[in-house]
Amino acid sequence: MPTTSPNPGYVPRAASRRRRPAQPARTRTDLAHLATRLTSRDVWLIEMLHEHKVLTSHHITALAFTGHRTANRRLRELYFLGVLDSFRPLRQTGSAPEHYTLGKAGAELLAARAGTDLPATGWRKDTCARIAFSPTLEHTLGVNTLLVHFAAAGQLPVWLSERSATRLWGDWIHPDAYAHQTVATGQLLPFFLEYDTGSYNLARLEAKLPGYAALATTTATRTPLLIHTATAAREAALRRRLTDTADRLDLPVATANAQLAEPTSAAWLPLGPTPGKRLMPAELATHWHDLVPALTAETAMPQPGRHATLPWHPVPPQPPTAGA
Repeated sequence: MPTTSPNPGYVPRAASRRRRPAQPARTRTDLAHLATRLTSRDVWLIEMLHEHKVLTSHHITALAFTGHRTANRRLRELYFLGVLDSFRPLRQTGSAPEHYTLGKAGAELLAARAGTDLPATGWRKDTCARIAFSPTLEHTLGVNTLLVHFAAAGQLPVWLSERSATRLWGDWIHPDAYAHQTVATGQLLPFFLEYDTGSYNLARLEAKLPGYAALATTTATRTPLLIHTATAAREAALRRRLTDTADRLDLPVATANAQLAEPTSAAWLPLGPTPGKRLMPAELATHWHDLVPALTAETAMPQPGRHATLPWHPVPPQPPTAGA
């Protein structure tokens, strides 16, 4: 892991008296030369960090590598090439994993591949610092961690960030993520995600449901809404608040909470007047009938006058070749 990087969210331990070996300096890399150094997995990672802002070394290992040591070695190389930037948040106990964001060289490569310029990617000199000190960092990491669990447990051919989902459906809804999971039976579970940390009242969350119902009616789709809460008590209160509204709107909704096992286990409880047992995501795909994904090839096409950010097509959450 890089230890001499100007990581804005990282507070180093007291300097050791023992002299440490010098680290290589970050250098400006010509894009033509850089292109010869990058694998398809590296390009995938550039696109993923552009889409999802920040991923930890643990996230990236789970998605794309067979071991943490191999992942760290490659991430360190990409950092010194300027493809990635990184920071490590301070914790009161223990240490946080390295958090990776898109570096300037990575953003320039992304822009070159898309035939546009650097500003179109949204990258700025202070991008890493802005993410490191963002008041929504923990929320972003929570959403990404949840979706990494889904991706690591099975096929997740589509994973859109809050930004991309809002760009597509912002007239109706502002979900924290949108994804497709292909379960073992070959069936597809499309879903919107609301990641609830308990920072606002239940009425505000309830007020979101009519928007999801309006989107379903307008687009002739039927996509479940999964709501993940911080505690079991919060989930219970949310279910009491939302059950009648979801039933009236004919909206498929399931809830889970962080105090349960991993979200890919039997953690999801569909809303209903007589709730049954908690289900695995694969079981949700068969629990509801006639599911229709909100995202289609036509939906993902660029809209006139809306080319300011990249990418438009969903980035798959698994690299072309995971390998070691």
